[in-house]
Amino acid sequence: MIITASIHSVTDCENFLSLFVDKVNKVRSSISPSALSLPLPTPTRPIILDSFAPVSLPELTKLVNSMKTSACPLDIVPSSLFKSAFQSIGPSVLSIINASLVSGQVPAYFKNAVIHPLLKKPSLDSSLHSSFRPISKLPFISKILEKVLAKQLTAALDERKIYDSFQSGFRRAHSTETALLRVSNDLLTHSDAGDCSVLVLLDLTAAFDTVDHHLLLERLRDWVGLSGSVLDWFSSDLSERSFSVAVSKFRSSTTSLTHGVPQGSVLGPLFFLYLLPLQHILSSFKRISYHIYADDIQLYISFKPHEMSKLQLLHTCLDSIKTWMAGSFLQLNEDKTEILICAPDKLVPKVRDSLGQLASHTKPSVRNLGVTFDPALTLDSHVSSLLRSSFFHLRNIAKLSPILSRSELETVIHTFISSHLDYCNSLSRV
Repeated sequence: MIITASIHSVTDCENFLSLFVDKVNKVRSSISPSALSLPLPTPTRPIILDSFAPVSLPELTKLVNSMKTSACPLDIVPSSLFKSAFQSIGPSVLSIINASLVSGQVPAYFKNAVIHPLLKKPSLDSSLHSSFRPISKLPFISKILEKVLAKQLTAALDERKIYDSFQSGFRRAHSTETALLRVSNDLLTHSDAGDCSVLVLLDLTAAFDTVDHHLLLERLRDWVGLSGSVLDWFSSDLSERSFSVAVSKFRSSTTSLTHGVPQGSVLGPLFFLYLLPLQHILSSFKRISYHIYADDIQLYISFKPHEMSKLQLLHTCLDSIKTWMAGSFLQLNEDKTEILICAPDKLVPKVRDSLGQLASHTKPSVRNLGVTFDPALTLDSHVSSLLRSSFFHLRNIAKLSPILSRSELETVIHTFISSHLDYCNSLSRV
């Protein structure tokens, strides 16, 4: 369920604006200057894309027709009207899109965003501003440009296999389900072999919002292989961005977006290429496996019961991750770090003791990308939680049955129950 903030005045909008700006500034100011001076390895990546190809009117028309309508206060006309009138305005829009692709410049209007504060979790206190995250609403035409660009960039990334093999976020044929299948299968395989395992879930603080533009452009050039007008386009897109907070008829003043990338944009997910150097750090620890979904990082290490000393490698790995993140203006939220010990009950205390300072982060179960993992990986805790939630929604839906048609009732059931039952159900077959 999506819950927007309750805003009753311009002052409320200004308060949210200050909260979002101050949060990012606080994270960046907490970075030690010594961390920023640490040298980071830079690969020699061949150029994979130095210019975008102009699109044809039929291609653009097909793309626009496939896009969902969206509402943004900055839209001159509603997106539904924009789409219905595209046959008439299409040639003019095509000219704007192709001019941007060829020149490597993004129109200033495309770089303005309106922020809608959305509640992070239904369980959080909606009266606290800190319970909300900023979601960007961008002009519909800017999303068209981003879609055109994303299609060409994604094709180049797929062809040259630039992605981290174990990054599942926002990639075709990769999802939370495939990520969890890989992790759970590895843990179960080691369990069957008599090994103990430790799973560590890492959380980043405002990862979208603290990305450094200069570092991002460097990584798009050196780690991805972009150059020419393509790199110029990204430089233009990241420069002189601005945003304001608006809900209903109230709107804050406008401020510059000097760090981070807009949440809610088409290209936002692709900017997780910012994390590419991290794969080289993680892959250097041969005994530690990892999987990343967007900015959710899972580390796990398996070992024989007599090899508890190998857990020291986990400490070294985490120290390397924290050092790299500090140099990348990213902050690891250590308070939200969770650890699950997968071992026979009699060995759990010994494993916990071997974890040292990390022992305080151990949990009886952890919620991993929406699925509850227990030490035996039976999914019993997850199934119990799912049953409670399903019965809760069924009781509420039953109260609505007298006023809903059969088709409407089916839609509600699929939305609140079937979709949750189907989510990652392949894990039960691992």
